[in-house]
Amino acid sequence: MRLTEQQIRSLYGQDVQDRSGARIGDVGQVWADAAGEPTWVSVRTDVPGRHESMAPLHTARLQQGRVQLPYDRTTVRTAPAVESGTDEPLGVDQLTPLYRHYQLPARSAALQPEPSPRRPSGPPEMIRSEERLRVGTRREPVGTARLRKRVVTENVHTSVPVQHDEVTVVREPITAADRGDVRPGAGEDQRELVLHAEHPVAVKERVPVERVRLTSHEVAEERPVHGQVQREIVEVDVPEQARPTG
Repeated sequence: MRLTEQQIRSLYGQDVQDRSGARIGDVGQVWADAAGEPTWVSVRTDVPGRHESMAPLHTARLQQGRVQLPYDRTTVRTAPAVESGTDEPLGVDQLTPLYRHYQLPARSAALQPEPSPRRPSGPPEMIRSEERLRVGTRREPVGTARLRKRVVTENVHTSVPVQHDEVTVVREPITAADRGDVRPGAGEDQRELVLHAEHPVAVKERVPVERVRLTSHEVAEERPVHGQVQREIVEVDVPEQARPTG
C-alpha cells in the first residue's frame, strides 16, 4: 500500500472498524518497513491500559477518514500489543506472533521488516471525532388480521296483504215476467259456495348479499428516536506569554 506523506499523517487518530463496520478504536501509531512503506498500525481500544493492539495495514481499506480491517473486533483486540507511545522498532520476534495471529503468510528472514515508529511531521495536530446517530426502520410483523364468519339468528317482523271471501246474501224478487223461466221447487234443497282465504306463508332462501375482503396499506407517521452519542472535545492549553494579545 503506497501512501503519500499527507495520507500517512492523516492516519493518526482515524477510527478503526472491523469487517462489519463496528468501531474498534483509533489509530495510535504507524510503523513502516525498511523501504519506508507503512505496514502496521497500533489501535487504541477502549480496553483500560497503556497498550495498543497491532493490526496489518496492507490488508486494510482506507475510506472517508476511517480504516476498515478485514477482521472481527475480537481478533484485533486480542492481537499482540505494544506500549502506547513506544519508540522501539518491532523486531522479528515481535512480528512472528503477529503474522501467526492474523494467519498471514510468514516471510523469510531476509525479508523480515524492521519497522520503526513513523511520527507525523509538521505542526502538532489532533483528530477530533464524534459519534453520529444513524436511525432507520425495521419491518417486522405486529399481528394477524383474520376474516371469521359465524351464523346468528334474528327476528324479522314484516306484513303481507291477504284476502278472504265473505258471503253476502242477495235477495231478488221474481216478477211476473220472469215466472215463465223459473221452475218452482218442491221439497228440501241445498246449494254450496266454496269460500277462499289467503294465509301468510314465509319461505327462507339463502342469497349472497356482500363480499368482504382484507387489504392493508402503509401509513407514515413520525416517532421520536432517543439515543446517546459521544463527541470529543479538544482543549488547548497555551502558556500565558504565548497567547495572542488584543
